[in-house]
Amino acid sequence: MFLLLGSVPGWAVLGEYESSVATDQQRMHAQLHQVARQGYSIKQLSSPGGRTVREYVSPKGMVFGVAWQGPTMPDLQQLLGSYFVQMKQASRSRRQRGGPLVIRTKDLILVSGGHMRSFHGTAYAPNLLPDGVSAEVVR
Repeated sequence: MFLLLGSVPGWAVLGEYESSVATDQQRMHAQLHQVARQGYSIKQLSSPGGRTVREYVSPKGMVFGVAWQGPTMPDLQQLLGSYFVQMKQASRSRRQRGGPLVIRTKDLILVSGGHMRSFHGTAYAPNLLPDGVSAEVVR
């Protein structure tokens, strides 16, 4: 499955605290851009190779959503953390082959697609969305 190819060390992980963002920035040699929004913040890491990962963080410091785009896929096992098992199980039960991967469970919403040198996706944990914040912010 093409989603598992490629590797990026140490992203902040969905469902965990944001404390690893600084380490991620150093490992990727990425620029960190932070944006405060009402009810959440966005930590965006941009690597010299053209990959961008946005981490959506609640006021409590919990990563409730992630989004990515770039010429290669990020390591989804690292990016999704404990949610990776759910993604893997749900993707096995899909009937459709080809096209974007869309997973909707009570704990994880994930959409991932693209083609060679142009991958993109989003994932969020509905139960971790901060009060008053819509899932549509994760993009």
